[in-house]
Amino acid sequence: MKLILRFLQFSVLAFATHLPVDAADTDYLGWSMVSPRDEIRPKFSSDPRGNEQGARSLVITHDQREGLDGWFQKSFTVNGGDFYRFQVMRKTNNVAMPRRSCLVRISWQNEAGNMVHDDAPPEHADTKLPIPSAEPEYPTDGVTDAQGWTVVGGIYKSPAKATRAIIELHLQWAPSGSVEWSGAEFAKTNPPIDRKVRLATIHYKPTGKSPRENCEEYAALIAEAAKRKADIVVLGETVPSVGVKLNLEETAEKIPGPATEYFAQLAKQHHTHIVFSLYERDAHLIYNTAVLLGPEGNLIGKYRKVCLPPGEAAKGIAPGKDYPVFDTAFGKVGMMVCYDGFFPEVARELTKRGAEIIAWPVYGCNPLLAQARACENHVYLVSSAFMEPKQGWMISAIFDHGGKPIAQAEKWGDVVIAEVSLNKPYHGPYNLGDFRSMVSRHRPPVLGEITPDPK
Repeated sequence: MKLILRFLQFSVLAFATHLPVDAADTDYLGWSMVSPRDEIRPKFSSDPRGNEQGARSLVITHDQREGLDGWFQKSFTVNGGDFYRFQVMRKTNNVAMPRRSCLVRISWQNEAGNMVHDDAPPEHADTKLPIPSAEPEYPTDGVTDAQGWTVVGGIYKSPAKATRAIIELHLQWAPSGSVEWSGAEFAKTNPPIDRKVRLATIHYKPTGKSPRENCEEYAALIAEAAKRKADIVVLGETVPSVGVKLNLEETAEKIPGPATEYFAQLAKQHHTHIVFSLYERDAHLIYNTAVLLGPEGNLIGKYRKVCLPPGEAAKGIAPGKDYPVFDTAFGKVGMMVCYDGFFPEVARELTKRGAEIIAWPVYGCNPLLAQARACENHVYLVSSAFMEPKQGWMISAIFDHGGKPIAQAEKWGDVVIAEVSLNKPYHGPYNLGDFRSMVSRHRPPVLGEITPDPK
């Protein structure tokens, strides 16, 4: 008995000290302690108190030096093509940016310990472009409870040739910080329910007879989109004002107001979501505002255009200040308006806040920027423009995660629809993996997100 106790004491002591980087460093439930180099190796330990469910914590602690990096690592057997659910609880202390410093990485390997090739998506199966290696997965941060424990997890399909998944629980670049990882679970699960949604854009420019008639001219086109089972329909920019021979002050209206109430009735009649932009009056201010209307005829939310071109600024239009994202029955929707698309910050802020779809009423823009906004954020982008394709400028289209227009209007009055899956990761030739899950982990810090080093 004394021998057993002595062995256990030695094991705990060894676990809590700085051990050399070695594949044999496996002291607690099969978790190894790994660092790229000894000189940046952090301290590894465990805490028997763990989280509130009683699971022991794996702890990584950095001293005051910059650039320390280390992780707990464990291998799990998998069957190629099956789905697996991963979840772990995380609690940080004095970590400036947990999204970058406290990531989880899941790598797919074969029996020899080598990366395997990704599975060719059906849309690329007939191309001659190379399908890359299956890049690591990056589980996303979820809810944080009152005790500071954050759920990190996701569901992933293992590549066909994978036989093992390597789980890494990291702490990197966090001087004087520490992280606890507790209750890690990795197990086979059922495939997730496919979150399909039908996105629609209407390519139409109102005639400008009056604000009311501008709105009414969309009625038949919205009915056509609803007939084709569109879940969300995107219309153009400042719909009530286009071409109308009235000054700005005369066409601006409150929200709710005549235009939003009219389109809300159509949204309810056809049980769909509608997005369009209008000039909004709020006391002495006027904004270029996009609204999202729900299938019950409700106003789900609005977004005030942040980036104003010189022409609007000269007319006294006020810029918006926020980037709201709204929950719908099918997913999270963000909006931006015309000139917003010239700048990466708007779409990125919407993405950071969870937008899966960005609805974009836009008069005109360089279509390459539309592709960039979709590609760099891996969101679906739905544009409704007032330009004709033959002009070689902005198009009314639905852009996929790779920035490709998968459905595009060709003439005035076209109603274009594409069915997409919001929870299907984008993989393809020359791809880095599921880039959407990587954005939050890898994007650089922005001003105010991290406290500057006083030195």
